[in-house]
Amino acid sequence: MSANKFRGTGVALVTPFKNDKTVDFKALEKLVDFVIEGGVDYLVALGTTAETPTLSHAEKLDILINIIERNNHRVPLVCGLGGNNTHEVIKQFETYPMEKLDAILSVSPYYNKPSQSGIIAHYKEIDKHCPVPIILYNVPGRTGSNMLPATTLQLANECEHITGMKEASGNMVQCMELVKNKPKHFTLLSGDDNLAMAQIACGFDGVISVAANCFPNEFCELIQSSLKHAFTHAQKLQYKLLDGLDLLFTEGNPSGVKCVLSELGICENELRLPMMPVSHATHESIKGFLKKLA
Repeated sequence: MSANKFRGTGVALVTPFKNDKTVDFKALEKLVDFVIEGGVDYLVALGTTAETPTLSHAEKLDILINIIERNNHRVPLVCGLGGNNTHEVIKQFETYPMEKLDAILSVSPYYNKPSQSGIIAHYKEIDKHCPVPIILYNVPGRTGSNMLPATTLQLANECEHITGMKEASGNMVQCMELVKNKPKHFTLLSGDDNLAMAQIACGFDGVISVAANCFPNEFCELIQSSLKHAFTHAQKLQYKLLDGLDLLFTEGNPSGVKCVLSELGICENELRLPMMPVSHATHESIKGFLKKLA
């Protein structure tokens, strides 16, 4: 599949839970329909937004299969498959339905803070075994280490399956270095909803979004307007959504998202520890924003 398939808006789906904290598969189906009907270009299953650290392996597989069946080939599907144990990441290719995936999103090793050469070796080993395209994911605020542009560009040029990157460093100069020097086939995707318009203006190809769970129509229109360089319209949408984007992350992700989705009647406002629902004050602010957005 061409990396161009991931141009536009991908949505990092949340995992809905019932009041007893079990996975709410009916709500997940409702969410898949909601975002596809709202205009997203592809789905991302089992990313950080899905609270994957709290899910068992069996739950992850059940969630992925549920999304595959509900999507029913309507849009491409990416699955989060990464970690800080290279061997364990590769082993997962044997148990996941890889033939049903259009790509994986593989986060840079977290917590153990490998060197740049360690990051390169990690991804090169994954590249040898992965049967589908690989989208790198750089998110230093979560991993504790930053993939430097030289590291990304080496992987982009030397690895058969590495076709794109979700870049969430928040460093716009780093983003521009990537755009300036990337190979033609390599897709650059924003990992920061509030920076996506600016990054597309610099040459990015789209976004893997948290906010598209909540505001798919408006957010997808913002991204498409930006990709068409219709920035006057894009700016209006950006500032219409800006307060809401901030509120989504005020008390952690996906706490804000689940608050919005509960207000929209899509899923319960339930999370698994250590994540918690947002405070009453933030909840009231979110309700106020949704009234203005309506």
